[in-house]
Amino acid sequence: MTACGVCGTVVEERPATWSLQVSERGQVWLCDTCTRENLRSIEGRLDEAWW
Repeated sequence: MTACGVCGTVVEERPATWSLQVSERGQVWLCDTCTRENLRSIEGRLDEAWW
């Protein structure tokens, strides 16, 4: 079972559309809706080497 770290949506089997964030809190999964809504914030934290 996996829960979205933002909205709390819970799924038995995590879909491939979910994304994983690693932070000071550890691993945090985001559902596809929260991933889309927070895409700019996620991209902003990527290392320059990704671009």
